[in-house]
Amino acid sequence: MSVALRTPRLLLREWRDSDYDGFAAMSREPGAMDYLMPFADRAASDAWIDRMRAHQAEHGFAQMAVELPGTAALIGAIGLLRVRFAAAFAPAVEIGWRIAPALWGRGYAYEGARAALDDGFGRLHLDQIVAFTVAANRRSWGLMERLGMARDTTDDFDHPSVPEGHPLRRHILYRLRRPGAR
Repeated sequence: MSVALRTPRLLLREWRDSDYDGFAAMSREPGAMDYLMPFADRAASDAWIDRMRAHQAEHGFAQMAVELPGTAALIGAIGLLRVRFAAAFAPAVEIGWRIAPALWGRGYAYEGARAALDDGFGRLHLDQIVAFTVAANRRSWGLMERLGMARDTTDDFDHPSVPEGHPLRRHILYRLRRPGAR
């Protein structure tokens, strides 16, 4: 089943073969990966999209390609993923986003994330969605708060995929419950 989400300005859609070059280029832009573990090479960038496609096929959702219809075929990725590592808050579904740095500050991440949350609570009937980032990533945790997500500092954690001692290891966790969910 093909899934696409539309907002007034964006299309969140499944990944296409034509997206690999643009995603790799975006991921190399200054600032794009400041708070994410960088891709080691082009193959790692391509593998990330492959994982999104496989997740979509298996679960019916993933971080989706984001485009500006009629303007730009790919400006980033926004969507939901099952948390793939052991953590006190897992099993869980997380929301994530990455937008090309040249387009930051235009509300695209908020608009796309709102659509992904609505899809998660609506079509997918999720009771809760989490988000996490490093504390230094003020843009992302500020967006989490604008989306209505809440943080409990006792939920903060060391990301197991980040090496010990690395500045990106410690993460803060935000949660949002579906209205009416217990």
